[in-house]
Amino acid sequence: MDQIDTTMSERVMDYERVKAARQEASPEDELQRLATIYRVLGDPSRLKIVMALRREEMCVCDLAALTGISESGVSHQLRRLKDLSLVKARREGQLIYYALDDKHVVLLLDIGLRHVRE
Repeated sequence: MDQIDTTMSERVMDYERVKAARQEASPEDELQRLATIYRVLGDPSRLKIVMALRREEMCVCDLAALTGISESGVSHQLRRLKDLSLVKARREGQLIYYALDDKHVVLLLDIGLRHVRE
């Protein structure tokens, strides 16, 4: 993978720069996972839910009331978020509370918000 396609040689300006970029490039499976996370967060309904969970855990009925999405709709979206390990669930009696699964998600949201607000 250190070699550059010689058929494109007249179009490559800096072989060393291309070689360094290839060495630093993320593996395909990481890129696919990252693209999936951004795609999931790109849905307005899921983004509303994730934004609501930035500060504290909430149950489905509270998320439905806050977002204006039906409880079954919220549950469906939470299932997608849980499949990607973006949210986690905790049962308390008959209620299930959802929270963000790690602080990296909060960082993604905070950086995105700062970018949009600038």
